[in-house]
Amino acid sequence: MKDVVRLDGVSLTRAQLVQVARGAQVALDAQALERVAHAAEFLLEQVAKQEPIYGISTGFGSNADKLLGSHRLRDELPGAARSGQPPHIELQRNLIVTHAVCVGEPFAPEVVRAMLCIRINTLLRGHSGIRVQTLQALAAMLNAGIVPVVPQLGSVGASGDLAPLSHLAIVLLGGGEAFVDGQRMPGADALARKGLQPVELSYKEGLALNNGTAQMLATGVLAVQLLEDLLDTADLAAAMTIDAFAGRLGAFAPEVHALRPHPGQVQTAANLRRLLDGSTLSDIAYHLVPKFRQWLPGSWDSPSLQALGFDIGWDWVGFAQRHGREKFYQRFLPFRGGKKHQPQDSYSLRCIPQVHGAVRDALEQAKRVLEIELNAVTDNPLVFPDKTGAAFVEEQVISAGHFHGMPLALAMSYLKAAIPVLASISERRLNKLVDPATNDGLPPFLIGNEDGTESGHMIVQYTAAAIVNDLTSRAMPASVYSIPTSANAEDHVSMGANEARHVLAMAQDLGKVLGLELFTAAQALDLRRDMINAARELARRSDAGGFAAKIGGGPLPDAAERAAFLTEVDALREQLARSGEFQPGRAVATAHAAIRARIPYLDRDRALDGEVATAVAMVADGSILAAVRAG
Repeated sequence: MKDVVRLDGVSLTRAQLVQVARGAQVALDAQALERVAHAAEFLLEQVAKQEPIYGISTGFGSNADKLLGSHRLRDELPGAARSGQPPHIELQRNLIVTHAVCVGEPFAPEVVRAMLCIRINTLLRGHSGIRVQTLQALAAMLNAGIVPVVPQLGSVGASGDLAPLSHLAIVLLGGGEAFVDGQRMPGADALARKGLQPVELSYKEGLALNNGTAQMLATGVLAVQLLEDLLDTADLAAAMTIDAFAGRLGAFAPEVHALRPHPGQVQTAANLRRLLDGSTLSDIAYHLVPKFRQWLPGSWDSPSLQALGFDIGWDWVGFAQRHGREKFYQRFLPFRGGKKHQPQDSYSLRCIPQVHGAVRDALEQAKRVLEIELNAVTDNPLVFPDKTGAAFVEEQVISAGHFHGMPLALAMSYLKAAIPVLASISERRLNKLVDPATNDGLPPFLIGNEDGTESGHMIVQYTAAAIVNDLTSRAMPASVYSIPTSANAEDHVSMGANEARHVLAMAQDLGKVLGLELFTAAQALDLRRDMINAARELARRSDAGGFAAKIGGGPLPDAAERAAFLTEVDALREQLARSGEFQPGRAVATAHAAIRARIPYLDRDRALDGEVATAVAMVADGSILAAVRAG
C-alpha cells in the first residue's frame, strides 16, 4: 500500500514533498476544504454583484484595465458564431491554453509530482477562490499517477511559474500531454485511461492553478534534498582522502572550531572526527610512513610482499644535516619517508570544515526559505472572505505580489555559488592524490607503472576538472538578470525558475565529482595502508641490517657512523614491529568496503569507464553513504 500524505495547506514538510514526488498519494484535509469552499462561495457572490475584480471580471496582466461584459462583443455581429460560454469562464480556460508554451526536455516525473503537490497544498489555504471539486480533481490526477508533460524552459519566476503550471493544468482540462505508466500520450487519453473526466474551470480557477512558485519550489526542494546527502558524501570523501594522506587531525579539534563557531563549520569538523574515529593512519608519526619506490624483481624476499607490486623506502637524515634540528630528531626518528615533516596539511585538507561548512550554511539558508514557501499562498489576487469592515471588494480581494519568486531565487543563487566551491575542493583533493609532487609518497597517478606503460588514475582528474569548470561557468546568478514581460506590466521578474532548475542539475553534477574523488581515494587508501603495513611486516621478520636495505642515504658499511645509523634504523624497525595493523577510520573502512564490493583495486591498467560510472552511480543512489550510516 502506498504512503499517503495529508495536505492541509499549513503543515507540508520537505520530507513529505519528497515522499509525494517519489510516489506517495495525497489526501485533502476536510477542514481545509471547508475554507476552500467558503472562499469560492464568496467569489460567486462578488461576481453576481458585478464587482470589478482582477482576473475574474477583468483581463490579466497588461489587459487588467479591460472589464468583462456578460457576453463577447463579437457575439453581437450578424451571423457570429457564439462561443456558448460567458467571458468569465472563457477567460480562465484561455489563460491556461495560451500560457502552456514551455519548450525543451520535460521535467522528470518526481519534479512534476512535487509541483502538483505544492499547488494543491497552497490552494488548500482557502485564499485562492478555487472550487472544492476542481481541487479534488487535481488531487485525483496526482493520485492516479498522471504526470503532465512540463517542458523545462519557459518560466521567468513572476507572475510565478505561469507557463509550467499551465502545462500542469491543461491536462486537467483534457489538453496537453501526460505520462501514464511510462507512456506519453494526449492529456485527454491520460484522463480516460485512469477513469477521470476533464474539468471546466470557473471564476479565477485558471489563475489559481497557474499563478504561483511551484516549479521553482519543487526543483529547489529536490535539489536541497540531494545536496543534504551530497554534503555528507563530501565529508566522507574528504575523510577517506585524509586517511589516504595519513593526514593531521588537529585542524578538526572541537576547541579549534569553538573559536569561530559558524554552525556548518562546527558540524563538518564534528562529522570528520566521527568518520575518522579509530584511524591509525591519520596523525601517524612522520618517520613511520614510507614512500613509494618502483617495484623491481628483487624488491622483496617473501611471496606475500612480492605480490604487492611496489617497493617502499626512506631516506636517512645524516648527522651533518641535523644542525639546529636536534630537538626535532629527538622526538621523530631521522628518516624521511612519504609524509613531509610539517605540522599542517594543505588547504584542501586542513580547511575542509571552513569550506564544506560554508556550503552547509548556504544550504541551511535555502532550507529556511523553502520551508516557509511550502505552506505559503503564492497566487494573485488573494481572497479574504472573512475580513471585517471592508467597504469595497478590493479590500477583500487584494492584488499583491506573492507570486514573485525573488525569495527563492536569491536562496538558489547562494547555492549556485556554493556548489562549484564544494566541487572544486573535491577536485583539488583528487589532484593531490594523483600528483607525485603533492601526494606524500604515493606513486604517480596511483599505479606502480614500473614499465612506463600505465596511466592509472591520471585521466580521472581530467574528468573532474572538466566538470568543475562547467559548474563554475554555470554559477552566474540568473536572479540578477530581470527581463520585463507582459508589455512591461510585469516589469521586474525573479528568474527563480531558471535558478532552481540550474541548482538541481548542478547538484547532480557535483555528485559526479564526489564519485570521482571516492573512486580515487579508495585506490590511494589501499596503497597507503598496504605500504605502511608492508613496512610493518618487514620490520617484524627482519633485523636492523635487513631493514636498512630500505633506507637510502645511509653510511657505507665501513663508515664510522654505520653503527649509529643501524641503531636508528633498529629504532624505526622496532616502532613499526610493535605497531598494530594500520587501518583507516571505521566509517571510512565501511565506505571503502562498499566501493571495493563493486570496484576492484587497480593493480594494472584496464578500461575504467564502467568502474567510474559505477562510482558515480553509487553516489547518486546513496549506497556508499547508506552503508556508512547503517554502520
